[in-house]
Amino acid sequence: MKLQKATEFALYAVLELAADPQRQLTALDIADKYGISAHHLAKVLRDLGRAGLVAAVRGVGGGYRFAGNAKRLTLLDVIRLFEDVGGSADAPTRSPAPDIAEGLRFVLAEIDAQTVATLRSISLATMLKLSAHRPRESATDARPQRRTASRVR
Repeated sequence: MKLQKATEFALYAVLELAADPQRQLTALDIADKYGISAHHLAKVLRDLGRAGLVAAVRGVGGGYRFAGNAKRLTLLDVIRLFEDVGGSADAPTRSPAPDIAEGLRFVLAEIDAQTVATLRSISLATMLKLSAHRPRESATDARPQRRTASRVR
C-alpha cells in the first residue's frame, strides 16, 4: 500500500506524540526527527487537531500533544483522515475478456479487505510496542549482501 506524504507524516506525528502524551513537541521537532518538511507537517497537524487527535498548545514552549486514546485509536483511524481506504477495486475497463476483469476486481477487493482488517486491528499503543521491540538495522545490515556463485568445473 502506497501512502500519500500527508498520511505518512500524520502517522509519524501521532505515534511520536502518543509515545509520551504529556510531552509537547513542535512541528519542527517532529519534522527534524523524521527528516520531513516542517511546513507540510504543520498542515497535517492542523488536520489532526481538527479531528481531535492532537491538541495545539499556544505560546512560549507551545507545540502539540497527543489528545486521543492510544489503546483505542487504530492505524486505520489515522489513515482514513487522509486516504480513501478500502474503496472499490478497479480492474481494467477495456478488457477484451470480462471474466478476467471480474477476476481481477475480486482479487483486488480481497487485498483491500485484508489491508483494512489489518490496519483496523493495530492500535497506536500496539504499534508503539512493536516499534520499541523491533531491533534497528545498522547501515551495514541494510545493504544487500552479495551472493557469490560457486564455479562448476
